[in-house]
This record gives sequence, C-alpha cells and structure tokens, in this order.
Amino acid sequence: MIMALWQPPSLRRDGESPSERRATWLELFYDLVFVAAIGQLAHYLSSHLSGVGLASFGLFFIAIWWCWVGATFYATRFDNDAIPDRLVTFIQMGIVAAMAVNTHHGLAIGSTGFAICYVLFRGLLVVQYLVAGHYISVARGLTTHYALGFGSSVALWLLSVFVPIPWRYGLWALGLLVDLGTPLTAGRLVALIPPSLTHIPERIGLFTIIVLGEAIIAVVNGLSELEWGLTTMLTAFLGLSIAFSLWWLYFDSADGSPLRSMQRGKMHIGLAWLYAHLPLAAGLIAAGVGMGHMIETTPGIPPESAERWLMCGAIALSLTALAGIHWMTCTLGTPRFRKVLSTYRLAAAGGLLLIAAWGDQLSSLSLVAILSAICAFQVVLDLWRRTPQIRTEKV
Repeated sequence: MIMALWQPPSLRRDGESPSERRATWLELFYDLVFVAAIGQLAHYLSSHLSGVGLASFGLFFIAIWWCWVGATFYATRFDNDAIPDRLVTFIQMGIVAAMAVNTHHGLAIGSTGFAICYVLFRGLLVVQYLVAGHYISVARGLTTHYALGFGSSVALWLLSVFVPIPWRYGLWALGLLVDLGTPLTAGRLVALIPPSLTHIPERIGLFTIIVLGEAIIAVVNGLSELEWGLTTMLTAFLGLSIAFSLWWLYFDSADGSPLRSMQRGKMHIGLAWLYAHLPLAAGLIAAGVGMGHMIETTPGIPPESAERWLMCGAIALSLTALAGIHWMTCTLGTPRFRKVLSTYRLAAAGGLLLIAAWGDQLSSLSLVAILSAICAFQVVLDLWRRTPQIRTEKV
C-alpha cells in the first residue's frame, strides 16, 4: 500500500509543458502559514522598537524568508504534487507555524525553539534534495551540492542550541551566510537545471503581495482601535496610498529576466535579483508596522523618534531594494533608462533618511503626507520617463 502511494520526484523544466507553469492551489495554501508568520513578526516589531528589537526581527525574518525560498526553489524543479510532496508541505507548514510562535520571546527563551524549527525545516529540505538526486541522475550534481551546503548550515544551527547566548546568534549568522552563499557556488550545476523563468517570478510576486498586505492590515487594525475622525481617516488613506505606490513601482516593472543569467551559469546576477527581494520584503513589513504607529499617534502630534525612523527607514530600504531590482531588470529598456529609474529610487531613499533625521517637528499626519507624496512622485516620474521609451520602441 505504501509503495503504491509513493511517487519519486521528477525533474521539471520550462518548455516541457504545453502551458506555462503557474502557482498551484497547494502553493497558495502553503503561503498562508507564512502570512501568519509575517503577522507575528510584525506584531513583535511593533512592540519592540529598539535596536535589539530590529536585530531580532532581522534574524527571524531572514530565516523565515530563506525557508520559503528554499521550499519554492525545490518545488520549481522537483515537486510533482504527488502525495509525498503534499505531506512534506503539510509538515513544513507545521514547522513554520512553530517558528512563528517562538518569535514572541525574541532573542531570549524562544531562540532555542526557533533554532530547532529551522533545523527541522532545512534538514527536511536537505533530505528532499538527496532523494531527488537519488532518482534523477542528471540533477545529482546540483542536489549533492545543495545538500552539502545546506546541511552544513543545519549543523551550525543545531550546534547553536548547545551554545549560550549571545554566541548562539553568531552561529545563526554564520549558518545563514553558508545558506545564502551555497547557491552562489553552484555555477554550471544550475546552468544544467535552471529554475523556472515563469514560476519563480510569479511566486516571488505572490510573496511580495503577502508583505504588502501587512500594510493593509496595519491600517485596518489602527483604525479599529480609534474613533474615526477626518484627520485619522486622512492619515489612513495616505498610508494606503504609500502601499499602493510601492505596489505600482514593483509590479509595473517586475519580471524574472535576471534569472536568465542562471541558465548561463552566471549565478551572481540572478541571485542578486533574488536577494534584493529580502530587504524589499523586510522594508515593506516594517513600513506596515510604522504605518500602524502613525495612525495610533494623535495626528497633530509628532511621533516618537523611533517611530519616525522606522517609517522613513523602512520605505527608504524598500526603494533602495527596488533600485537594485530595476537596474537588473533587462526588459525595462536600455541600461541608461534603468539607471535613471534606479537613480530616482536612491534619491528618494536619501530624502527619506534626511526627513527621519531632521523631521522631529513633523506631526504624524504631516509625515505620512510627505512620505505619500514622495512615493506617488516616483510613480509619476516612472510614467513620464516611460512614455517616450514606449514611443521609441514602437517606432
């Protein structure tokens, strides 16, 4: 009976199916547990606006994001939606839920549980790669490379459980560096079996939608705890406009063109594009948290310094990440055009940091209005610059 249900993993490549691969219902359901995890991280950050709080949020988010990336890249190559794949997905969801629970106590008593969860998730991924390599000989070089690299990180995280704080977090950081660096050394192995150029950008886009949703939740939660007034509603509306502008800037230009470099063994370009989504996602989550604080602050009163820096810094981080993404997105146009878009993003990010440093007299409403105007102006500049670009291409 067990053997009848077992189906080995199979290699999936672009072009082998008559239609482009799209996100499956299971993948969409799988993302829901990351929605919950991100919600817990946002709640933690909202309650810990300090250097330690930001460090905790950063470590937790990088680990959770990398778990999602690992499962997604495995699925794009080897997942055939068989019963074993579905059961593994269910187990992964349970582990991520446990990771989210252990973020409540930050870098304290919850760190042991979080490390164990990371070991379980990534260890299961290592087993998946070993099984795939066993059944698919052409992929064995890549799966062995990933299993060794990711397995080394798992060993470091497991060792951290037995190491006292704060040395434990040093092993976490080292383990994450090994994890993030492993694909960089894969080179020609990835060129033989590249990720899907249609599936990966769609999945990355869906995750970006998830983190943008955190800004929407922050606005709704903020309004639900206050008496509605004109200034409060205006602050909330402007906050939504910031999220809308960031959505526009990303999805009006996002595609997976940098991933094509992986097909040629040039891992640094494709991975730079992928890794740029890490600060983008973190910035979007933090911006949502900051928006919640702006709404809860009396509109005519300046927010606290930590709240102002969080809001401005988060959007600046998002725009900086977008600058890198747009610079690498070949289908946007000529290198000069991409450079102009990236310059807009970086200039706006610099302006936001100046506001964070010198805007201590700005009320929460004024601050949100200025940030909203800056983000909207980025959209206007894009439309203005893109119009002659489109006309030139048509000619």
